[in-house]
This record gives sequence, C-alpha cells and structure tokens, in this order.
Amino acid sequence: MTSESELIADCLLNDRTAQRLLYDRYKKSMYTLAFRITADFDDANDVLQDSFLEVFRHLDQFRGEATLGAWIKKIVVRKSTKKKRLVIWENIEDHDQESVNWGDSEINAAHLETAILSLPDGFRTIFVLAEVEGYTHKEIASMMNISEGTSKSQLFHAKRKLRSMLTSK
Repeated sequence: MTSESELIADCLLNDRTAQRLLYDRYKKSMYTLAFRITADFDDANDVLQDSFLEVFRHLDQFRGEATLGAWIKKIVVRKSTKKKRLVIWENIEDHDQESVNWGDSEINAAHLETAILSLPDGFRTIFVLAEVEGYTHKEIASMMNISEGTSKSQLFHAKRKLRSMLTSK
C-alpha cells in the first residue's frame, strides 16, 4: 500500500494511476458525507466530482497539518454546503444546553438515516458534522463561517427534531 506522502508526491507529478488510487481511497467516505449533507444523490455526485477536481488542482497547497483525508473532508463539506445554499439562522432561540434524551426505544439504523436526511438543511449539516463526523463546534463554526453558538443551537434543535421524529412512530 502506498503511503500518503508517496501518493501525494506522485499525484503532484500528474501520475494518473496515483490520482486514481487517491480517488478510490477516499471516494466512498466522501460521497457518504456529501450525501448526508445534501440529501440528494445527484447533488452528492456533483459535490464529489467538484471536490476531487479541487483536490487535484490545489494538492500543492496541502500543508500536511492534518491528514489528507481530513483536508479532503473539509473541501467536501464546503462544497456540499454551497450546493445546498444553506441558510443557518443565528441562534434560533435560547435554550439550555441539556442533552437531548433519546428515550429507551430501539432505533432501526435505516429509520435513523431516513430521519437524519429529512432534517432541514442547516440542522442536518450541523448534526452530520458534529455527531457523525465528530467535528467540534469550533471547527464547524470555522468551516461554515458561523458562530459556535449557532452551531450549538442548530445541533440542539436537530437532536430535538430527530427525537420527535423517532419517538412518534
């Protein structure tokens, strides 16, 4: 298996085999992320294509401060949110920071995925970035050009809406 640094070096030399290997290594996880944010198969495919075009155009700017996968993921998140032209409201309402109780009900994975995809765009994006991808509110705020408070608020409301959808069968 080719190391990340070797793969990057070969891609920078326009080695088509290396570029295909890089694409194949990350395409599934990046498509999944794009789909979870856009909730549309065609949009996710467009985002994936646009993202990898940007990756190959700007790979020389990759500084190695994070993994290549993390760098590509940020590109995919940015492209996905632009694709949906998200409107994220500043702190929809005040709320306390208590965690949302999911209850004792058993949740089917397919039902959960469907519920996540049916969230409004802003809620879904923040939920996916925080709960699925594991980004901090600070990282989300930076990526999305919003405040940390907005990120926290959106996540709170997304969880509340999901709980409501999942507990009302």
